[in-house]
This record gives sequence, structure tokens and C-alpha cells, in this order.
Amino acid sequence: MSGEGYPNPVAEENGTMQADDLDDTFEEDLRTMIRDGPRVGPGGSVVPPSSLNVPGQFTGIDLSSPQKTGITSPNITENPTVGSRLANPSGSGADQQEAPPPETSRVGGTGPTSQSGSAPVTPSSNQTGGYDPGSRNSFGSEGSNGSPLHGQTTSAIAKAKLDSLKVWSVSTYKCTRQMVQERLGKASRTVDLQLEAQIEVLRDTQRKYSHILKLAKTLTSQYYLVVQTQRSLGDAFGELAAKSPELQEEFSYNADTQKSLCGNGEILLSALNFFTSSVNTLCNKTMEDSLITVKLYESARIEYDAYRADMESLQLGPKDATTQAKLHESQLKYERQKQKFDKLRQDVAVKLKFLDENKVKVMHKQLLLFHNAIAAYFSGNQKALEATLKQFNIRPKVPGENKPSFLEQNH
Repeated sequence: MSGEGYPNPVAEENGTMQADDLDDTFEEDLRTMIRDGPRVGPGGSVVPPSSLNVPGQFTGIDLSSPQKTGITSPNITENPTVGSRLANPSGSGADQQEAPPPETSRVGGTGPTSQSGSAPVTPSSNQTGGYDPGSRNSFGSEGSNGSPLHGQTTSAIAKAKLDSLKVWSVSTYKCTRQMVQERLGKASRTVDLQLEAQIEVLRDTQRKYSHILKLAKTLTSQYYLVVQTQRSLGDAFGELAAKSPELQEEFSYNADTQKSLCGNGEILLSALNFFTSSVNTLCNKTMEDSLITVKLYESARIEYDAYRADMESLQLGPKDATTQAKLHESQLKYERQKQKFDKLRQDVAVKLKFLDENKVKVMHKQLLLFHNAIAAYFSGNQKALEATLKQFNIRPKVPGENKPSFLEQNH
């Protein structure tokens, strides 16, 4: 007898039996599914189920055995194609072609290449690393011009420039120190008394000749203005002589006199221009060339004294191996500077000798020309003035001689 609120033992027993049958069926189906499903082999490859049916080999998970917490999962390498194959187990097999993984961007590229709507990209062996060691770009050993030695050449040039800068810095420091110590009286200097006296005479001579040249140019410019004024005055006298019959004879005399003086003045200007040109060449070219050699000699003398002082200080130092090596190098540099200094000293002596001889010849001729031209002009001796120009082979300048012709102006 059954009623509400009382359990039915028969129904409960039947329900328990049905639940046990369902559990057995579920476990059976799960084992079959695991056994028949695809397996992942070493390296991430999928192994067909048929190759796993080996007697005595574990092919699935034994659900009947108790669970163990200490079991660790096997280390499986990731493969981008495993997901697609597991999703389609029916198509997994040896005859199915593997889909290529998406191409990754390389160094210097623009990004990953889109595969939609384009031909399949063949995977290369260097896609995983993202850098192709065989590719030639600016990151490799080759330069931008494709030459394998471009990088080495650039490094060699940079190294040579740094070495040159280092040598220049050391030499400049030593020479500056030598100059300061000489001014303070703490360092000795090499002095050639005879040569130094000749150099001082040359500089004084150049200053005096420059002053003479400046005065001669001023005199020439003033005489040029006088000649132009005389020419204008002679033209004015000639015009008044034509328009004033009562004073025609007087105006004519004065016009002829001014024109004669103007002609003599032009001859004198030719002599003065020749004089100033010769003195300018002697003063600003010949003497200046000798003074440039003197400046090089003085710079070499400072370098020579600087390296000499450096060598002497090393000779007074300790006699260890390091100091001996530095002393040997300093002696070599001292010998090179001594040869340079001796050569420039000899050049200066030779140039000063030739300059003195040339100066005497040039100034003897120019001073004679200046005296004869001035004396003949102020004495009114036109023949003597013309003879002076012929004596020194000076051709007087004709007014408008340097003016280009009509055809030359058009061209």
C-alpha cells in the first residue's frame, strides 16, 4: 500500500539500476571515443588511430583507476595546424597537405602579408626567426654601395682622422707650453744671432719701403690731379682766345703753356707709376715671400725647442722600461724636428741673401729714374724727360689708350 509521503521501495530500486546502467554505458562510450580519436605524436604531429592499436601499449585514459594528483601533463610542442586538424578529424591523414603558417614580418619589412585573395605563400626556412642571414641590407657587413669593404674603409678613415687629431693636439699643446714658458723665462730657446739680426733688418726695411711706397702713391695721385687741372685750364684758355679778339694773343700763349705742361706731366706720371709698381713688387711680393719663409722657420724653431725640452725631461727621469720606450720615441720626433728646423734655417739664409742683392739692383734703377724724371720736369727740359723714359724703356701712356674700341664694346 502506497500513499503520499511514503517512498516506493520498488521504484527506488529500479531507478538505481537504470542509473548504474547509464554510468556503464557512458564509460564504455568515452573509452571508445578516446581510443578511436586522433593522437598527437612527438613534435606535434597527428598520428592515425590505427597506428596506436599495439598490444600492451597504453592507448587511452583508464577511468576505472583512481585519480592521482601527482601526474604531470606531457610537454607538447605547439603547432598552428593542430587546431584545424582536430576540428576536422576525418580529413587528417598522411595524404592531406599541410596548410602553410601565416608569413611573419622580417627585419626591415613592412609587416605580415595578407593571404586573402592571393596565391599561397611558400614558407621559407627562416620564417620562424624573422631574419634572413643571407639577405644583404644595411644591417649586414656590406655597405650601402654594395662593396664588402666599404665598412672597413670608413672605419680606417675615421681611425686615421682620430690619429691625426691626436698628433695635432699633442703638438699644439707642446708648442703652446713652450711659448708660454719662454715668455715667462722658464724655458730656453734656440737662437741664431746672425740670422735673427738679418730677419730684423728685413722687417725694418719692409716697414720703411712701405712708407716710401705710400708717399709715392700719394704724390702720383696728386700729380694726376694737377695734370687734369692743367688740361682743363688749357682748354679754357683756348676757348677764350677764340672768343676774345682783343686778348687772343695772351690767351693763346697761356693755352700753349698749359698744354705743354700737361704733356710733360703725363710723361712724369708714367715714370712715377713705373716707380710705384716696382717698389710695390719688391715690398709686397719679394719681401713678403721671404717673411713667409721666416714665419715657417720660427714655427719650426718653437716645435724643435718643445720636443728638445720633452726629450731632456725624459732623460732626467727614471730608467725603467716604460720611460726608455718613451725616450726612444721622443728622440725620433726630436730628430725629425731638427731636420725640418735646419732645412728652414738654410732656406731663410739663402732667401735673405738673394733678397738683399735683388733689392740693391731694383732700388738703384728706380731711384735713378725718380731723380731724373723729377729734375727734368721741374726744369722744363722736355727732351731730358723723354730721354729718361727711353733710358728705362718706359712707354708713356696715351690718353684713352686703355679704352676699348667700339667693336670691342659691342662684343
